[in-house]
Amino acid sequence: MDILFLIGRLIFGGYFLLQAWNHFMHIDGLTGYAASKGVPSPRAAVFLSGVLLLLGGLGVLFGISPEASLALLLIFLIPVSFKMHAFWKETDPNSCMMERVQFMKNMALVGAILMLYAIEVPWTYTVLQ
Repeated sequence: MDILFLIGRLIFGGYFLLQAWNHFMHIDGLTGYAASKGVPSPRAAVFLSGVLLLLGGLGVLFGISPEASLALLLIFLIPVSFKMHAFWKETDPNSCMMERVQFMKNMALVGAILMLYAIEVPWTYTVLQ
């Protein structure tokens, strides 16, 4: 089962690393999107959220400070879900559906993170143990 946990960590942590990469590589487009949602200081918010994703993803991937790494991901996911994917505010049915999908995906990720808190630390196959 340890190997399955490691594979899951690679997939889960890798997902957040890809999202961090996206934040840094497409900062201008994401800044415009954040501004359209009323995010204050949108460029700084996009950059900071990319940092949260990067550090959280690396922590999960390598098992470094798992509790802190998971907290960084929660700090990203919870406010972003409610601010950026507020499907209940959308009037266009297609926009509502797309935002609902993103919101629900983020809530599923929050659920997975909460479950990871139940895993005893240090995690198996942890770097810098």
